[in-house]
Amino acid sequence: MAIVNVSDQSFKSDVEGSGTVLVDFWAPWCGPCKMIAPVLEELDKELGDSVKIAKVNVDDNPESAARFGVMSIPTLIVFKDGQPVDKVVGFQSKDALKGVITRHQ
Repeated sequence: MAIVNVSDQSFKSDVEGSGTVLVDFWAPWCGPCKMIAPVLEELDKELGDSVKIAKVNVDDNPESAARFGVMSIPTLIVFKDGQPVDKVVGFQSKDALKGVITRHQ
């Protein structure tokens, strides 16, 4: 499944449905955000359709970031059936992120 870019307007339909969704709150100027992007691409390939990965640019979509208390980026939040169930802040290794996701599948 391809990584989707989510806006404030599409957040509800893209994220708050059924299944497991990993949302990356990021910004283009953020160094650790750039470092985590290829990790997310690898996870997307490995996990396939079992998890959806979404990205929210906090500069363009401040409502979603504020709604979920995102104060530092990257912040990654795991949603299960529309509800936030886990949150990690800062760069994470692929194995660490995979562990966070699989805990909630």
